[in-house]
Amino acid sequence: MNHAFLYAAARTPFGRFGGALAEVRPDDLAATALTGVLGKVPSLDPACIGDVVYGNANGAGEDNRNVARMAVLLAGLPVSVPGSTVNRLCGSSLDAAMTASRAVECGDADIVVAGGVESMTRAPWVLPKPAKGYPAGNVTAVSTTLGWRLVNERMPQEWTASLGECNEQLADRFAISRERQDGFAARSHQLAHAAWESGHYDDLVVPVPETGLTRDEGIRPGSTPGTLAGLKPSFRTGGSITAGNASPLNDGAAALVIGSEAAAEAVGAGPLARIAGRGTHALAPQDFGFAPVEAANAALARAGITWSDVSAVELNEAFAVQSLACVDAWRIDPAIVNAWGGAIAVGHPLGASGARILGTLAHRLRLSGDRWGVAAICIGVGQALAVVLENVTHGSENR
Repeated sequence: MNHAFLYAAARTPFGRFGGALAEVRPDDLAATALTGVLGKVPSLDPACIGDVVYGNANGAGEDNRNVARMAVLLAGLPVSVPGSTVNRLCGSSLDAAMTASRAVECGDADIVVAGGVESMTRAPWVLPKPAKGYPAGNVTAVSTTLGWRLVNERMPQEWTASLGECNEQLADRFAISRERQDGFAARSHQLAHAAWESGHYDDLVVPVPETGLTRDEGIRPGSTPGTLAGLKPSFRTGGSITAGNASPLNDGAAALVIGSEAAAEAVGAGPLARIAGRGTHALAPQDFGFAPVEAANAALARAGITWSDVSAVELNEAFAVQSLACVDAWRIDPAIVNAWGGAIAVGHPLGASGARILGTLAHRLRLSGDRWGVAAICIGVGQALAVVLENVTHGSENR
């Protein structure tokens, strides 16, 4: 069986809800990320791409009708390049990368572009369609931006609690204080700002034409535990989760070039990292924030390593509390987690975040020279995904 490698990564800056990317359609964001990542490998003939797999969580508006295929066409790639869109909510683009790596490993393709996109600003309101005729009463328009909508009445109520309430329950379960959450959130903003200032994102982020946005729009470098302590709880009276220690609503896209070892000749460059292990896990829907724990453990087992081997972790920060719960459970040094900032600062456009963390992880490993890293993400309705990367400048004799 082939090995699968990550050759290139690119993403747009992540815009705030209603911010600088609000007027950009999600299919155009998807095309921008696709063009951007191919710009990192200019020797690659796009006609050699075996598939484009994109993740997208909402898919209810301009991102409908298979946004991956739309991105291929809008980016001007040959019409012979196919595209497929997958939906595993927040994990969609990490799922796309896992799907791409499997296709490479089993020989179905030598080169696959994986990625994801979300415009939470432009996600539409939807109306339930009546079974017949016209409804006699009022019909309520439902936002598709985030969370449950048009819920099946057969679902147990505890499963359909808001994402925030689910994580308040997690804070209660593990006694994770408001102070710890605010400290974690402030660190995210400070590290993201420092990473931008140090140029760490210069090779990862590509501009969106005609927007003027060159950096992630939501980073607040002045955030401190003290400033965040003044915010009111968002989900529960007397609760601990606020707008400051949870990820915001965002717009953005990300893409990755994944290929076999033999693909290096067509790509025109060596790979950044090897995809060494994958993991999937599920819990009760309300426990989704804790699901990355076993997803990452499974990915490590499949890579044949343990946490003691890992030097870098990219954990998507849906909420500070769930991030802290996972880090505590793994018993790892918090300093190796999200060293360039996380989703609380950078942003969390649902379908794009998995590709973002995987691309960031590869670049962190390349810069540090460390060998092993883990990317993990929690997913609404009780799921999580994780991927282990091996820096190919280390341990090539073990492949």
